[in-house]
Amino acid sequence: MQTTDHVLMVRPVRFAFNEETAGNNAFQQQCGSAEEAMAIQRQAVDEFDSYVALLRENGITVDVLQDTAEPFTPDSIFPNNCFSTHLDADAGSGKRKRTLVVYPMFAANRRQERAKLFTVIEKTDFDRVVDLTAYEQKDAFLEGTGSLVLDREHRMAYACLSPRTNTEVMAVWAEKMNYRYFLFNSVDMNGVPVYHTNVVMHVGTRFAIVCLESVADPEEREQLRKHLEENGKQIIAISLKQMNRFAGNMLELRNPKGEKLLVMSSTACHSLTKEQTALLETDVRILAPHIHVIENAGGGSARCMLAEIF
Repeated sequence: MQTTDHVLMVRPVRFAFNEETAGNNAFQQQCGSAEEAMAIQRQAVDEFDSYVALLRENGITVDVLQDTAEPFTPDSIFPNNCFSTHLDADAGSGKRKRTLVVYPMFAANRRQERAKLFTVIEKTDFDRVVDLTAYEQKDAFLEGTGSLVLDREHRMAYACLSPRTNTEVMAVWAEKMNYRYFLFNSVDMNGVPVYHTNVVMHVGTRFAIVCLESVADPEEREQLRKHLEENGKQIIAISLKQMNRFAGNMLELRNPKGEKLLVMSSTACHSLTKEQTALLETDVRILAPHIHVIENAGGGSARCMLAEIF
């Protein structure tokens, strides 16, 4: 099952530029005065609430968790890095079983964010829990569906290497989850490694949107293309400039009517060419919330704000 109609989102209370993650997230932009920071929080809440309303109007179930002021967790609006959920058939019984995976996080204040989430997420609701957080003691990280872009139907994971995506943890995750995986290197317009794979690419039921330009090594680029095509994905290549406007940061959902919805920010949507948009719309309906303030201060976009619930 590639898509769901159920997501979790975290409503911010002290959303701000995160100093602890800025060193390897080139998409973040520093804010100025305390007054400006307060204005950013107010605007982020407005953007968040409008985004939730848009999803609900289109049939998506949205669980909203209210963040707390203490401890200070400026990136709590991006819960998809902390955990992922999976629904798979059990080999023995044939019944579907739910798995919860809990991930090791690069920044200390993001670990506090994860702790807040698990005061409300009941691990007992799952048949299996895969907890990888011990790798933080080894400074080895894998940040959920930020690090991992999943082709759930074909049990294939894509990940670009960065300080937040470690090869050892990737291998352990794949073994425990019975996935194949492909690791590659991706850089932005300035040659800086991209911090999360879900900025580089999106995989849906039919289309893969990917910034092949960001994969500098020709062999890796061709292997990435090959893996996607072998798994039946039609590739829509985006440019580095489009990637910088979050055109790789998308998530396909499916509402209870069976309608495919492709969620991306208005920034990402406006960066697409008419031809790219028209091709996507042969298969999905685009939802494009305006989250400009969240993107600038947080360095993440529409997909990062959604934790899928299977």
